Amino acid sequence: MDPVTLTSARLLLRTVGAHDTDAVFDAVQDPDIQRWTTIPSPYLREHATAFTEQMVPDGWADRSMFTFGVFLPAGGELAGMLSLSMRSPGVGEIGFWAAKGHRGHGYITEAVLTASRWAFTRRSLDRVEWRAEVGNRGSRAVAERAGFTVEGVLRSGINNKGVRRDCWIGSLLPSDLGLPSATPYLPAPGRPGPA
Repeated sequence: MDPVTLTSARLLLRTVGAHDTDAVFDAVQDPDIQRWTTIPSPYLREHATAFTEQMVPDGWADRSMFTFGVFLPAGGELAGMLSLSMRSPGVGEIGFWAAKGHRGHGYITEAVLTASRWAFTRRSLDRVEWRAEVGNRGSRAVAERAGFTVEGVLRSGINNKGVRRDCWIGSLLPSDLGLPSATPYLPAPGRPGPA
């Protein structure tokens, strides 16, 4: 599949390539990104090169992971990164980080909503999952502002740098954004269904 470009009110979401390697490398030197995500630490230039030149294009080509750089259109500055990884038919998992100087502006929440709408309408997903290590309050705040329902804690749900850690899990459904599902959804008795 060829990469797509998405836009929102303030952002340009596009794939990243070799020309973005330096920006990715520089942003990921932030200790908070290395602490809370599963990227290698220390994060070397070779990691950034492998990410932009192999992992991202391969994910688009085999439809296993759709990665978007989150850019500010005016200056072309990298504000963050977002990926939708396919977990099973109709289900994707979203992951993201914000560059240090761009936190607190709502950019990543806007990007999550833009990418989720695309996934629901163009990729026929019925569920977008979000996971974050328990304690990653920034990631949880983004997920909650984007409308995700936090469903609980998965014990030993994430392997971060060789250590199993508990994680929060949440979901966003098409109906949460006023969109139809590709597949009918029958909620458990007593749970509210799609609007």
